[in-house]
Amino acid sequence: MKPWSIKGTRPLSGWRSALSLRIPWWRIDWPILFLGLGFLALGLLFVEHMAQADEVFGRSHRIYSGTQLQKTLVVAPFLALGLLVRPRWLRRNAFTLYSLTIALLCLVPLLGEERNGAKSWIPIPGGFDLQPSELVKLGVIVALARALYRTRLTRWKEWRTPTLIALVPIALVALQPDLGTAMTLVPVTLGLFWLAGARTRVLLGLLLGGALVAGLAWQFEWVHGYQKKRIDTWAESFDNDALIAGRTGAAFQVYQARVAIGNGGALGTGLGRGVANEAGNLPERSTDTIFAVIAEEGGFVGATALVGAYLLFAGLLLVAAGRTRERFSRLVIAGTGLYFAAHFAINAGVNLGLIPMTGLTLPLVSTGGSSLLVSLALLGLALGMSARAEPTLDSDSFNG
Repeated sequence: MKPWSIKGTRPLSGWRSALSLRIPWWRIDWPILFLGLGFLALGLLFVEHMAQADEVFGRSHRIYSGTQLQKTLVVAPFLALGLLVRPRWLRRNAFTLYSLTIALLCLVPLLGEERNGAKSWIPIPGGFDLQPSELVKLGVIVALARALYRTRLTRWKEWRTPTLIALVPIALVALQPDLGTAMTLVPVTLGLFWLAGARTRVLLGLLLGGALVAGLAWQFEWVHGYQKKRIDTWAESFDNDALIAGRTGAAFQVYQARVAIGNGGALGTGLGRGVANEAGNLPERSTDTIFAVIAEEGGFVGATALVGAYLLFAGLLLVAAGRTRERFSRLVIAGTGLYFAAHFAINAGVNLGLIPMTGLTLPLVSTGGSSLLVSLALLGLALGMSARAEPTLDSDSFNG
């Protein structure tokens, strides 16, 4: 059945059935938008100073700020597109969107390019490499919201579809192998399950079951050797002598991140003046370890401000979800908040040495076109759905 226009005089067709140019701008969550754009500007600022340092020291493997700016301009329209999408259209086509992202994941073994031991990128013309493991996060959030739209997870058969929606991409991404990216879907999935009505003790049982599987994987060596090495290195890094001893080997990145963060002191070294940029020894400093660069050049004060601002950003998204009555929109907005919160926690935790080393960007701040595309698209969807607040007859539509 075709959706009807607001006036109810004729059915909407073509692009009008998917997009609405009538946005209630007065209901936009401007603090969320300004924080998101602020993180984007912050990332561009730090990348610019990284590029300047590479140019000054004449490094062969340089960071180019113009490349990230170009990617930002290319994917920026997805923020506007997300704002314009009609929630009802997205709800009807959620599984189609999910299927497209899964299809892209299945193309990676055939067309993908291997980097840093993982075959995760599909090169496309124009220098923009597509990373389907990032795009699938958008598909999973939308599909889970659709699957949980009429479900409260009170019966076991209601768990089948949502669980499969999460497990399929987790398995495909883990096979690339990119276990770190695959694991980012776990907190988002469990969070949406809980918000949809799943009992806490059931979720705790799932966590215990996952821990048991992880223990068996470790015991029977179902994981790759380098993954076990990362965990061993992380465990040993809590001993300073062991960390220093391994600084030229497996603990190199962990050691360099610790050095950079410790060198920042209270107020930081200043933009572009940290050892991470001047020495250039910190691997992936524009992506996975950009938090360490910010902590060094901004100091404890700057790092604390970033943590506070990012937590506020994710928290405001969850608050926006709480006041949205329509259930599908509520779950998409909540999933977006969980996405940003989980990524920040993992990225900062890795840089601080609280969790084992894994390659994961800091959304809206790190370089990377696919991550930025997904982050802006989700941000646009969350803002648009929160502003529209479509009427609903859901049984829990008037819950607080």
